[in-house]
Amino acid sequence: MKKNNNRIQKNESRKSETRKETIIESLKFPKDICMGAIKVTMTGNREAWIENYRGILEYTECLILLQGKTCQVCFEGTGLTVDYYTNEDMKISGCISCIKYI
Repeated sequence: MKKNNNRIQKNESRKSETRKETIIESLKFPKDICMGAIKVTMTGNREAWIENYRGILEYTECLILLQGKTCQVCFEGTGLTVDYYTNEDMKISGCISCIKYI
């Protein structure tokens, strides 16, 4: 019974998100602000600016894992550093070879 309730809750959550996205798109509002989506801006493979992240989950020279509202974002590469971070944004530098949305 619990599995059924979990499925129903997940389906309702997806429907709610879909409705919300439809409204936001029709009103031409920016999704990153309204939906809390992570926004990643890259300059080549050497710099990344990230907005709307929730926290840093893992930080090594080869991997930086960030928590977003709806997903996690993993930066892989060599010599990765967080140049600065605030509650709203951060800058990652190094040789970025891969970005994964988990």
